[in-house]
Order: sequence, then structure tokens, then C-alpha cells
Amino acid sequence: MPKVVVGLLTAEQEFQQLQVRDARDTAARLGLEAEVLFAEGNAVVQIQQLFRHIHAAEGERPVAIVVEAAAGDGLERVARNAVGAGIGWILVNTRVAYVDGMRAAHPGLAIATVGTDQKEVGCIQGRQCRALLPGGGHVLCIRGPEYSTVTADRSTGLQETLGDSFEVRGVNGDWTEASGERAVASWLRLSTAAALRPDVVACQNDSMALGARRALAGHHPDWASVPFLGCDGLPEGGLKMVAAGELAATIVTASNTGPALELVSRWARTGEIPPREVLLAPHSHPAEERIRPWRRSS
Repeated sequence: MPKVVVGLLTAEQEFQQLQVRDARDTAARLGLEAEVLFAEGNAVVQIQQLFRHIHAAEGERPVAIVVEAAAGDGLERVARNAVGAGIGWILVNTRVAYVDGMRAAHPGLAIATVGTDQKEVGCIQGRQCRALLPGGGHVLCIRGPEYSTVTADRSTGLQETLGDSFEVRGVNGDWTEASGERAVASWLRLSTAAALRPDVVACQNDSMALGARRALAGHHPDWASVPFLGCDGLPEGGLKMVAAGELAATIVTASNTGPALELVSRWARTGEIPPREVLLAPHSHPAEERIRPWRRSS
């Protein structure tokens, strides 16, 4: 049974848990053995984990590595060692330039990226803000880690869509509920925070939205009544939060590990080389046209 190593960020965060379930279910269906590793958000740990598999005895190496990088393009040396050993390399939710050179140098290997269209995620969240605040306003954005290409692309899409009628302030978390609370609590201690009472809180995932709300409620109870936006849209996460009124809207994004393993399986069985990039389309929940303007109560 072909073995695939799946390297993910953490076992704690809900979207990562979805990625694990998707990887294991897809591997079982396709006749693959999936070994899941968690880097606990630490790039050095992730590098060490992957090198152990790359440098294993030839018969014990995986046919491919599917990995979400804990530090942007920090896996380039690992990637080049992997493909040099004949191991396929599929990045999920990570945008890097070095994939093109590796594909040219190793045309017979499965080397690709699979991810949600992250800039479109930001654009959707921008349109959600505009639906809530047709006349513009103040947006507090709870972003992911600074080094993440997901964070960068979502931020770009949001800014481009909002335009000049919105003032945006941003703080960074690490995708967890606790980090959202810490990030907002730290921001509230700044003197500049007093000058921006948020009209909407746009969070780059649903977990951070929970923590952000708790921090704002602790600072000014009425601030927690402003609309919160999230992303991931899992049935037991963001979708339930929208139904409960805890989020004004979320963005539904699909797991990337299953589609990545589909590419690996096809390549291992038939030699079919996957496309350089596979983008999965996100969508708003509720639909953008169903989001009604919000007015702050006096």
C-alpha cells in the first residue's frame, strides 16, 4: 500500500481537524496509507519531522508528502531534498515560487499546490463588510500569522474590495480561539485603539472570532454586539455560529488534503502529472445578497 506523509500545523484547531479526517477518509478510499504529522505550529519541528521520512531507508520512504507549511516558503530545502529522493511534493494552503523550478527539474514527479482561492476569501469578506456597512466604517481585522501566505492573500482581497470608505486596523493571531483573544486584548491596550471603535470585526477564521468577541466584551460589553465575520464554515463551527447569531456571516472553505491525495493517487497509479496549482472555490454563508445592513443601536 503506497504511503503518503501528511504534514499539518496542529491537532487543536478545528479546520486542521477537518483536514485530518479528510486525509484519512480519502486515503482509506483510495488504498493509500496516510501518516499524519503535527508540527504544533513550529517550523523547526516540521522540518525535522519531514527529514526523518525523506532520509528513511528507500523501502520505507513515502511516495509523496502532502504538507501545509508552518512557515511560508521555509520548506524549500526540505522540498528539494524530497523530490531529489523521488518523493512527490504537494503543498496545501501555501503559495510559493520554488514549485515551478522543481516541476521543470523533475517532470515525472507529482509536484503541485492545492488550496482554497485565498484572495477570493478576502474579497468575499470585503463584500460581506460592504453589505453590512453600505456607507463604510471601521473594520477590525483579526488575521492569521504574519508569515502565512493565506493571511497575506486574504488581507489583500479584503483591502482591495473595501476601498477608501473603510478604515481597517489589523492584528495577528495563529488561527486559534485563544490567539484571537490575546491579539485583541493586546490591541485594546494601545492608545490608538481608543480612536477606532469597530463597526465590524472581520476574522480570518471562525475560531479567532470567538476569542476576539470575548476580549471585546470584556473591554466594552456593547462592543461585542457589532457584527463578527469568520471563515472556515464548518458544520459544528462557523455554520452553527451563524445560526446562533454569533457570526453575521462566515465563508465556507473546503478541506485541501482530500483533493491533494486524489492527485497523488492518480499519479501513483497512472503516472498522470497533476496541474501546477489546484484552486478550490470558497463561498459566503449566508449568500452575500442575504446579508442585511447593520445599524449600531444608540
